[in-house]
Amino acid sequence: MHSDSIVIIPTYNEKENIEAIIRAVLSLDTDGHQFEILVIDDGSPDGTAQIVKRLIAEEFDGRLHIVERTGKLGLGTAYIAGFRWALERGYEYIFEMDADFSHDPKDLPRLYNACAVEGHDVSVGSRYITGVNVVNWPIGRVLMSYYASAYVRTVLGVRLRDTTAGFVCYTRKVLNAIDLDAIRFKGYAFQIEMKFTALSLGYSVKEVPVIFVNRELGTSKMSGGIFSEALFGVMRLRWASMTGQIRPRK
Repeated sequence: MHSDSIVIIPTYNEKENIEAIIRAVLSLDTDGHQFEILVIDDGSPDGTAQIVKRLIAEEFDGRLHIVERTGKLGLGTAYIAGFRWALERGYEYIFEMDADFSHDPKDLPRLYNACAVEGHDVSVGSRYITGVNVVNWPIGRVLMSYYASAYVRTVLGVRLRDTTAGFVCYTRKVLNAIDLDAIRFKGYAFQIEMKFTALSLGYSVKEVPVIFVNRELGTSKMSGGIFSEALFGVMRLRWASMTGQIRPRK
């Protein structure tokens, strides 16, 4: 019998980090509760997928899983593919997490407890709920991220302090209710759209304070296009909300 919790980790050229992050997540055991991992690899030419498949064969069969895709298809589509995979297999708590240790695996049980114990529908590892908890980011990027979240809160009228966070736990009922076919964005705007959709459908979202640490190994996938998508995507989301376009999946 598998765990009730699966951590989705999208990868592209993460050979420096992938084995370590897998071992860190799969070593967690809080009162007998453990996690599984689903890696969504977008055709990494550096051999990331081969490392994952070796670990499955040698140590983690049944707890570590992989879906390989051809080419870089976008963060949002990777997570949606992972959501569908997890829903088909009956997982109750479905997590988003980066491969590069910017999200501390030790915080996973806290996100889990916010949903499984406290009863929230979504929990968010928040960089900004208790100030600015970011380590090793250039000040320009800190300010851009912080004020981007403030912009999103203003335009969408939500209270979430960290709307672009990529460290999230969704309960099964939330992902079943969201029309994943209607989610249109791929980068930061995907993170905003998912949280805003959950809130618009009446689900409770709990922010859990975490410390975000900039990657030490590998290359960031950040780009100007991602920020542009978020800037204009927020206005489209506001319009969709005002015109009643955000509805539960039928």
